Amino acid sequence: MGLNILILPGYGGTYASSRPESEIFIGLSNSGHKVTILTSETHEYITEFKKHDIDIIHCPLDRKISLKGISQIRQTITSRSIDVVYAMVSRSISNAAFASIGMKVKLVVYRGTTGGLYRRDPSTYMSVLHPRVDGVVCVSHAVKSYVRKRIWKRTFDNVVAIYKGHDLSWYDLPESDLAEFNTNKNNFNVVCVANARPHKGLIYLLKAAKKLVDLDNVHIILVGENISCEPYITAIENSGMKDRIHLVGYRSDAQQIIAASDVLVSPSIREGLPRVVLESLAYKTPVITSANEGSKEIIEDGVNGYVVPIRDENGIAEKIRFLHKNPDVLKTLSENCQHLLHGKFSSELTVKKHIEYFRSLFAL
Repeated sequence: MGLNILILPGYGGTYASSRPESEIFIGLSNSGHKVTILTSETHEYITEFKKHDIDIIHCPLDRKISLKGISQIRQTITSRSIDVVYAMVSRSISNAAFASIGMKVKLVVYRGTTGGLYRRDPSTYMSVLHPRVDGVVCVSHAVKSYVRKRIWKRTFDNVVAIYKGHDLSWYDLPESDLAEFNTNKNNFNVVCVANARPHKGLIYLLKAAKKLVDLDNVHIILVGENISCEPYITAIENSGMKDRIHLVGYRSDAQQIIAASDVLVSPSIREGLPRVVLESLAYKTPVITSANEGSKEIIEDGVNGYVVPIRDENGIAEKIRFLHKNPDVLKTLSENCQHLLHGKFSSELTVKKHIEYFRSLFAL
């Protein structure tokens, strides 16, 4: 018998960025469960949702406590005999938690990152630590371990890790023409895709650049917002290869730029499960990543990329230099990139694990 599931998704974003999450909901619907999504009218995937018999309720949850939103959620739970409410972001979690008080529905919340969860922080009790929460789906085992150390005993066994899977059929776009960035396929192109927040570790890639000056065909393409500021501008000026570091800002075609590059560098200090790393593997672009716990669940050192210590510009530089010098190794890594997306990171497996988990909550 199918479940009635009410989903309060993330905020959308680009079609590509919301796809791994949105395809979970479509997979649930295609598996015989009745899915209702409560979201804003601007969500990028609404047209696709409707194609798969998913009902849409337009009610954006733009505040942590929205009386209108709480009322709408309660009404939907009652009128549609909802079994599971699945809330994906902080604002939807708090509204869903208050809406679910006194109701038999199971409230499941999503957690996509380590950090920021403290028992002494009152705001935490508006999200994962809200007493009404029945279970937590974590995007990786690293996040699961982090949450379990902070969650209350009542919910401990219901904290699980389910990867946001991908499907290779999503990644059939042509490579970008790198001439737009004053480089080309004859150069050795290193790409980094990240909005410039401190925990993304971009500064360590720029420090590594200073150690690669002698490799005159190495180019670095930086994709993301807020990079044209300090400390990044000074680091670029002092790198010795300013003319070969290309700041391209936010790009809707970031995946295609990755596809055209030789290697992706992900120097983050912490990550739940970096989507960009999985996208890079889908396009057969090997990854040099820092040893944050989320990335280590994806990159097998020496198989589909390399793992270097966190905050280690020397390690980043050494691996770029090694791959630049050894194109045969780069080719082997590239050939190994996609196998994970056929297995534990497949979208099909993600949907299956969600169904198993939701059903398990009623077997307790």
